[in-house]
Amino acid sequence: MSLSARDTNQRRAQRTRTRLKKLANGRPRLSVFRSSKNIYAQIIDDAQGVTLAAASSLEGEQKGSDKDAAAKVGALVAQRAIEKGVKDVVFDRGGYIYHGRVKALADAAREAGLNF
Repeated sequence: MSLSARDTNQRRAQRTRTRLKKLANGRPRLSVFRSSKNIYAQIIDDAQGVTLAAASSLEGEQKGSDKDAAAKVGALVAQRAIEKGVKDVVFDRGGYIYHGRVKALADAAREAGLNF
């Protein structure tokens, strides 16, 4: 029996998270969730199981579902992470293709000072 598209995406995301945990070497994870209307990013410390910084397109002036909103979210989450003392992270795209809004968020986070 073949898997549905949703099951395939969930398996891909889990496989990616498992691989990232092995490669992380104690670094926090920059996790991205993308819906049809918004984009969310959070920096998670998997060792302690806590979220260190988070941002979404629901906050303030970066409302929307376009690349500009994603870039603002990336810059905001990077700024909040740096305030907490986090500079090096591992990028977890959550099974999404590295293109469009996900790429815009990652590029903005790198420009704002995060290393991944």
